[in-house]
Amino acid sequence: MRSRAFTSWTRFVEAAVLAVAVCLSVGATDANSRFNDLGHRLMCTCGCAQLLGECDHAGCPGREPENGELAAAIAAGKSDQAILDMFAAKYGATVLAAPTTHGFDLVAWIAPFAVFAAALLGTILLVRRWSGVSVGRAKAIAAGAELAALDPADRERRERIRNETGMDGGF
Repeated sequence: MRSRAFTSWTRFVEAAVLAVAVCLSVGATDANSRFNDLGHRLMCTCGCAQLLGECDHAGCPGREPENGELAAAIAAGKSDQAILDMFAAKYGATVLAAPTTHGFDLVAWIAPFAVFAAALLGTILLVRRWSGVSVGRAKAIAAGAELAALDPADRERRERIRNETGMDGGF
């Protein structure tokens, strides 16, 4: 009984994984979806600072030639990476919407997180230091460091007032 339930559960999981794989792969090889995907991974070179697939710059001199090159490369059956490499070779690395994850370009991905982590750590250490100093001052005052600085007559007068009023100075 247990192995039968396990077998049916395994078949259900296999069928679910297959269904998800089919759903995700539908249209993945469609030329229009590749054109849309690659158009959102490239920048327009006219200087409008928009993605090629979303460039709405009126009279854009770069959009139509780039879209033509992209459509021709897809029709020629080139891979996505080959198309991105072709555009980067022709227009420079700035045509890529995101930096690559190889070599020095990896710094562009790591640096913002490293700077944020360093700033967070510095802030935490600074706050701890500031709070440690203020706690230390409060403890020193409560312990009577202020009284040690007074001359003996003032100390005696304060003690007498404290004893007569039953007050400890509010600390």
